[in-house]
Amino acid sequence: MDLSYQLYSSREFPPLADTLKLLADIGYKSVEAYGGLLDDPDTLDSALSASGLSLDSSHVGLDALESKPDWVAEIAQRFGIKSLFCPFLMSDQRPETADGWREFGARLGRIDETFSSNGVRVGWHNHDFEFVPLPTGERPMDLILEGAPSLQWEADVAWIVRGGVDPMAYLQKYGDRITALHIKDIAPAGNCADEDGWADVGHGTMDWSALLKAASTLNVKHYVMEHDKPNDHERFARRSFASVQAILES
Repeated sequence: MDLSYQLYSSREFPPLADTLKLLADIGYKSVEAYGGLLDDPDTLDSALSASGLSLDSSHVGLDALESKPDWVAEIAQRFGIKSLFCPFLMSDQRPETADGWREFGARLGRIDETFSSNGVRVGWHNHDFEFVPLPTGERPMDLILEGAPSLQWEADVAWIVRGGVDPMAYLQKYGDRITALHIKDIAPAGNCADEDGWADVGHGTMDWSALLKAASTLNVKHYVMEHDKPNDHERFARRSFASVQAILES
C-alpha cells in the first residue's frame, strides 16, 4: 500500500517544495492537492518534479468543477490526476430535504459524467454534516450516493465518527463506491484543543488497525493521510507514516 498525503495538512507550513521533499524523504509516494494549489500549477509542477512524488488525486471545489470544467480537465491531464473529489458544501448551500440531497447527488453524477469521458472520475469527500439525520431519519450521505449510483466516494473516516455513526457500517455498505480513504485520527476528549481535537494517526482514539484491514478488502485506490490543523506538520507526517507502516507490517 503506497501512502499519499493531503497537502491541505501542510498549508500553514510553506514553502511547498520543502514540504514535498520532506514527504518524499519520509517515504510517501504521492500527494493529494487542494484547490488553492491548482491555481499556481507551475509552482506545483516544479516542486513535484524536484521531489519525485506523483499527484494522484485532488480536491476541487464545486464551483470550479461546474464553471471551469475545461480548465480543471487541463490541470488533471497535466498532472496525470485520475480522481477529483468535491470536498465541501457551505452550510447555506446544503439541501434541507431528502429529495434535495438526492438531486445534489445527481448533480455530482452529471459532473462526473462530464469528466469521465476523459478518463477522470469525480467523487465526493465527506465531513460530518452528511451523517446528521434529517427529520425523516435519512442521512444525506446515503441520499447523495442514492442520487448518483455510480458516484465515487472519498471516505474521511474520522469525520464519519464525528458525525456520530459507525464507520465500519459505511465501509461495508458502500465498499464498492469507496475509492479513496482519508486516514485521520481523533484525539482523546480534552486533548489537542489547539489542533481542533485531531491527533497524529496512531496516537488518537481511532482503531486504524481494524479500519485498514477492512479497507484492504474494498476498492480503495488512494490511502491519504490528513490532519486538518496540525501545529507541527513534520511531526504529524512522520509519526502517522510510522504508525500506518507498523500496522501494515504487523
